[in-house]
This record gives sequence, C-alpha cells and structure tokens, in this order.
Amino acid sequence: MAARKLLRDFWYQRVISSTLGRTRHSFSTSSSASAAPTASKIPHSSKKGRLLTGATLGLVIAGGAYVSTVDEATFCGWLFQATRLVNPFFALLDAEFAHTLAVSAAARGWVPREKRPDPSILGLEVWGRKFSNPVGLAAGFDKNAEAIEGLLGLGFGFVEVGSVTPIPQEGNPKPRIFRLRPEGAIINRCGFNSEGIVAVAKRLGAQHGKRKLDETSGTSSTSSDDVKYGGKAGPGILGVNLGKNKTSEDAASDYVQGVHSLSQYADYLVINVSSPNTPGLRMLQGRKQLKDLVKKIQAARDEMQWGEEGPPPLLVKIAPDLSKEDLEDIAAVALALRLDGLIISNTTVSRPDPASQNPVAKETGGLSGKPLFNLSTNILKEMYLLTRGKIPLIGCGGISSGEDAYQKIRAGATLVQLYTGFAYGGPALIPQIKVELAQCLERDGFKSIVEAVGADYR
Repeated sequence: MAARKLLRDFWYQRVISSTLGRTRHSFSTSSSASAAPTASKIPHSSKKGRLLTGATLGLVIAGGAYVSTVDEATFCGWLFQATRLVNPFFALLDAEFAHTLAVSAAARGWVPREKRPDPSILGLEVWGRKFSNPVGLAAGFDKNAEAIEGLLGLGFGFVEVGSVTPIPQEGNPKPRIFRLRPEGAIINRCGFNSEGIVAVAKRLGAQHGKRKLDETSGTSSTSSDDVKYGGKAGPGILGVNLGKNKTSEDAASDYVQGVHSLSQYADYLVINVSSPNTPGLRMLQGRKQLKDLVKKIQAARDEMQWGEEGPPPLLVKIAPDLSKEDLEDIAAVALALRLDGLIISNTTVSRPDPASQNPVAKETGGLSGKPLFNLSTNILKEMYLLTRGKIPLIGCGGISSGEDAYQKIRAGATLVQLYTGFAYGGPALIPQIKVELAQCLERDGFKSIVEAVGADYR
C-alpha cells in the first residue's frame, strides 16, 4: 500500500499536475486568441503540443493504473533491478569520483530501500547481536560514516565504516584507485584518507540520537513475538574500523583514541593492522606487537562504563599475504587474549591470476575483487582450523555471488563482507546474493547459517 500511495503521489505531483498546468496554459492562450477573427486557424505547433499532452496524459494514467496493481515486494524488486541501468554510467567516471558519488547518493537516500524480509534461514546471532542476514559491507566504502542509514536500507545485514584515524588526513596522492574491469578487481592505495575521529563521532552521535528518538516515539510496529534484528545503528549492525595516522609513532595511542571516541556507537570494533598502504602498519601483525596492541586496546575499552549490553566486541583485520607461521602467531594471540573475532582478509599486494596479465596490475597498492577470492578463502580456512572454530570469522575478499558467500561460510566464516563486488554490481547484487545463499543452504540440507559454518573442515 505504501508503494502504491508513493507512486500515486509521484504521478500526480510530478507529472499530471505539470501536464495539466501546461494544458490550462495552452487553453487560456488559445481562448484569448480565438477572440480575434484572424486566429481561426490552429497553428501546427499547437496541434503537436496538444497531441503530445494527450499522449503524455494517456501514458501517465495507464502507467499509474498498472503500478497501482503491483504489490510492494514486486515494486521493490523493480527498483533494485533498475539500478543495473545506472552501472554503465558509473563505469564511465573516474573510479574515485564514482565512489564519492555513490556514497553521496546513499547518504541522500537516492538508492532503493529493501522492504522485503530476508529469508529466515539467513538469520543468526553473533556476539549477542541478531543479524537478519550474514552479508555485510566492508570498511573502505563509507570511510566517514556519511551514509549508514542508506547503506543498511539496501538490505545489508551489517555495515562497517572506516577506517577512521584520530587526526584528519588526506591519504596518498591521486589517482589512487584503479579498475581492472575484465578481472572484476580494483587496486587502491588510498592510505587511510579520513575526516578524523571528531567528524565521524559527530555523525554517529547524531544518528544514534535519531534512533533513540524513533524508539521512544513509539513509531515501531514490531510485535513482541517478532525477532528484533539490528543494533545501535537501527535495523542493521554497525561496525567501526579503526586505523592509525600515517605519521603517528604510537599506534596503540591512535587506536585507543578511536576506542574512547567511537566505541559507544559501535556494535563491534575492528583494529585494522593490515592495510598495505600505510607504511609499517602490517608489522603490527607480528606475535609480540599484536599481543601488546590488543591488550592495550582491550584495557581501554573495558575501563569505560557500559550498560547491560557490555562493551562492543573487538576484532582484528588481517592480511592475506601471511605465512603459515604468521597465521599461527595470530591464532595464538587471538585465543590467548580471547579476541572476539577476525576479519579475513584485507587487500593483497600480490597479483593473482588473471589480474597479473592486466597492465593496470603494475600499479602500487592493494588488490581486491575476484582474483583475491581463492587466496583469502585459503587463509580463512587455515585460520578456522588454527582457532578450532572457537572465534567468529568474517570472510572478505572476492565475493560476487551467493555461491561465493556460501564457499566462505563452508570454509569457516560466520559472516561475510562485500566491497569490490558491490562497487561493480551495485545495489541489485545484494538481494541476489541473499537469495542465492539461501538456495545453497537449502540445497545442501542446512537449516541455518550456523550449521554450515566450517562444514568443509568439520
């Protein structure tokens, strides 16, 4: 009903009113002219205008009548599919400008909003948070928390913003984002371009306040029997990814500042120690360095005052370019310090085939997208085995279909994240992945996501 009302209002206000206005104007002009004996003939252009007006009115009435018979779910599906028509336009733009435009569109609500419920088989609970589906948006897309509501409205189960640095920084010189379109990949060397903690905290605080106001206003129609999905950001789960400034000599201090300023708005926090575009950052993945860093950040988080929900879970995002020994060290630290989760993985400095054959592969930076899938999935599998399935893992890297997401889950991921696939496929990819993932689970006899986690290695 909401969709029908919206369309009726649109047709009337935007099209019918303007068309009738033009018709009245034409009629008034014609009436004045008819008073003169010399104006007995109707100009040819006026005839064409009236024909065009009549045809427009006919199309509007017919279109409005047809739309009024469509249910909300069907109309919602049309909107998502219609976004595929815009993808070629974005492909013509500079990669970073297209990215900025996409974030701006989501921030202004110029993207479709998912009204259809997720398949029940996709719902799960992790860290005491209820996810309506396991498909999330990785950090790097909405770096400054500008478009959380719009992105969650697209149907993601969770959205991760950042990486956020304490002090604003421009990042590396442009151009710094490069498409490898035939391979479905992207190379970036952005270098933690961020508006900084203060700007992000202001946006998150405003959104948090709006959410609380909506809750207390009694506008929610959710019955007590319904499962309530979501977290501090509203209908979905919000993750905040923390980074360090390029010139900082005290990484732990940078991350602690992020915890103190942003953790109150986050459903989970991420320590990003794996971007290849900040000098020395990946050194923090070493056993001693990581252990010392995590302990300081955990202490900073735990010293804050928390309500019944407790502090947000703390995760570490790791690189795919790690040796077996590196993985063993990270797993040991994660288990010893009871880390809440790991994200596997960030971009790679290698150039897996077929990306290596593309001339753009010579650009410096981290590669994401389809060529990263096998590498990141193998690291995911290794970490699942090393942690013995005791730590929730988020699979990230090369997902562009429901089957890809399913393979990550079978390899040990509890949740999955998109970035490059979303950049190429647009909003229409999200419902497609969820439907395909549900079909994969049902095909293999699983009744839930949880049952399928690590199925290949159990």
